[in-house]
Amino acid sequence: MDLPAVTVPTIAIEGSTDRFPVRRIYCVGQNYAAHAREMGANPDRQAPFFFSKPADAVVPGGGVLPFPPRTNDLHHEVELVLALGAGGSDVGVDDAGRLIFGCAVGVDLTRRDLQAEAKAAGRPWDMAKGFDRSAPIGALARGQPPASAAISLSVNGAARQAGKLSDMIWSPAEIIAALSSYVTLAPGDLIFTGTPSGVGRLLPGDNIEASIEGLPPLSFRLA
Repeated sequence: MDLPAVTVPTIAIEGSTDRFPVRRIYCVGQNYAAHAREMGANPDRQAPFFFSKPADAVVPGGGVLPFPPRTNDLHHEVELVLALGAGGSDVGVDDAGRLIFGCAVGVDLTRRDLQAEAKAAGRPWDMAKGFDRSAPIGALARGQPPASAAISLSVNGAARQAGKLSDMIWSPAEIIAALSSYVTLAPGDLIFTGTPSGVGRLLPGDNIEASIEGLPPLSFRLA
């Protein structure tokens, strides 16, 4: 048998024909106080916690996504996504910004029923968070993320989530610094930085529009 040909997932870059190759996807949980409360957690400023998605969970540019199997409670979570152009370990907060290549708006799709079952049983969240096509993402804008831009998501034209990036408990630089104490970061890594309150259920046929002020928007439909 011949060796399989493996394609590296890539994301569009605004204003360029180049594409950003994806190495790993990291996500930080409960980084907005209101969302932490709606998930039944204490929003006090404790150390951030992280989980992962596989690189090929990326769906660049949105489009039409098949509704995922094994769930009756699929949720949307709009997030600022950081794309790293450099890496390192034990990076200081003051140096973290130099790792950022650009940023984008993304949606962390979550099989909430599977997540609840995993939490109750003390098991990992992998199948709740890291399934196929669970990370739709818009085009990357080069440069540092906006400090206090509006972030929002609507479903079928109705507003669901709204907030400001300044509402984040941990800033992008603090997230990068904390994550780099656990793993060695590298070019091509994506970091989903958490979602504001208002997460909710999605159904087949829903049209989702996600936006962050100053970044290319993201829209997709669930088949």
